[in-house]
Amino acid sequence: MSLISNIVSFLPEVKKPEQKKLGFKEKFVWTLLILIAFYILSVIPLYGLGENSLSRFRELSIILGASFGSILSLGIGPIVTSSIVLQLLVGAGIIKIDLTTHDGRTLFQGLQKLTTIFFVFFESIVYVMLGGLAPNPGLAGTPAYFSFQLILIIQLIIGGLLVVFMDEVVSKWGFGSGVSLFIAAGVASEIFIRAFSPLNTLGQAAFGSGQPPVGAILVFFSSLLSGAPREALIAIVSVLATVIVFVISVYAQAMKVEIPLSFGRVSGYGVRWPLNFLYTSNIPVILIAALLANVQLGATFLQTKGIVGVGAANAIVNWVSGPAIVTNILTGSFVWIDILRALVYILILALGSVVFSIFWVQTSGMDAAAQAKQIRAAGLHIAGFRTDQRILEKVLERYIFPLTIMGGLFIGVIAASADLLGALSRGTGILLAVMIIYKLYEDIARQHMVDMHPAMRKMMGG
Repeated sequence: MSLISNIVSFLPEVKKPEQKKLGFKEKFVWTLLILIAFYILSVIPLYGLGENSLSRFRELSIILGASFGSILSLGIGPIVTSSIVLQLLVGAGIIKIDLTTHDGRTLFQGLQKLTTIFFVFFESIVYVMLGGLAPNPGLAGTPAYFSFQLILIIQLIIGGLLVVFMDEVVSKWGFGSGVSLFIAAGVASEIFIRAFSPLNTLGQAAFGSGQPPVGAILVFFSSLLSGAPREALIAIVSVLATVIVFVISVYAQAMKVEIPLSFGRVSGYGVRWPLNFLYTSNIPVILIAALLANVQLGATFLQTKGIVGVGAANAIVNWVSGPAIVTNILTGSFVWIDILRALVYILILALGSVVFSIFWVQTSGMDAAAQAKQIRAAGLHIAGFRTDQRILEKVLERYIFPLTIMGGLFIGVIAASADLLGALSRGTGILLAVMIIYKLYEDIARQHMVDMHPAMRKMMGG
């Protein structure tokens, strides 16, 4: 591991701010600048791109914070993939890192960055060489084709590294993390377009073109006026499904268990230590969604190169993506196999979220031992018990492990259900966006209520 530590020490990184705590204004400016840069880069097309086989995976690109065909085609894929791989390796004991110590967590973070850079290069090569993003097919077999492949790979690497460092800027200088910000930005954009866009699927003005607009709200009203109740019902169901997922997610995010604690040296005073019902927040569903996205993309690449048949590739894609059952019923395209696909999809997302929830607790310092140490360092203990960290750890374990399981199971089921109901964006994306925005609101309200502008403070409920 000393070799890895030496390599990590030479990697470029974003410098931390010198002051211990940045003010609201500074964080807001940096977050806004990175968000604007993200949107600008996501519309810059890859030079030399002739064939974009990934364009049909628009919904997956939202989860990956990517824009296939642009310089940000990789999105957060390398970051999330490296996190998945390392958690599996550490959880299985293949890589021995003591995450209960500061040095162990520092090593893990450095190793994750090194692995992320590896996946930036690896995924860039895979996307181009397996035909996902390819030059003009008419140049195949010529030296120019190979040159354009190399140019595409270089652009993807640059875009991938930019995302890595933009994530660091947000984590150190802004609000939350870049990974969460990019997902929320992509989902918010997708929902807005799917709800209000007056354009059709070809990007043309819908009215007068003979094709319906993309925006479900506009489809609802135009369908009612044109006497097409089925289309109006489908549109309003997608809107209602989105609203329902939002409401349930906000409600679940607010649920928590509060453990009463007392100050060791001051009798009569105490606090309540909150443990959220969604204890690991949105991390597990990000990881399982990214894993399924990689499986679908991998199956498509293998089919493109003839390694697996079209039928096998389509089967993989179909069984790891949920059918929009409600929409299928309303359009008359429902088949009974959809029920089995839906059950398998719910099972995959639910169990996957539980597994990654457990791994995340163990690798991020959220386990009972770490929480007990933190409470003990604050001079707190559970009323009626001795001030022994081991006792505190046992009491916390009774809460943390069930919350880890139930929270992971809940977000997996809700994310899958939104997909099955045919919401305006992927259920996973909607759930992530709600949880990211809610957590961002909580963090800002807790840390910056005093130093923000009065108008902003009033809007935040302060």
